[in-house]
Amino acid sequence: MAIEVFRTNVTEEAHARMLVDLIHATFNSYTANFDLADCDRILRVATRGNAIEIEGVLDLVRRLGFEAEVLSDDIPEVLAF
Repeated sequence: MAIEVFRTNVTEEAHARMLVDLIHATFNSYTANFDLADCDRILRVATRGNAIEIEGVLDLVRRLGFEAEVLSDDIPEVLAF
């Protein structure tokens, strides 16, 4: 299973639903959802396949006038005391 998390500028529930529906129609093996309550207005995309077509998802979101970028999964270093 592959999962990608994107930071977006989507703020409206109706826009989120439209984008999720379009992602599902375009990439039929993907499952997508938004977390608009998160400060990064997260778009999560998952598939049982090998990998998410990141550029394809970004292009689709951007063609509809929204911004998106892959959210880094880097874990910040903890300071030693």
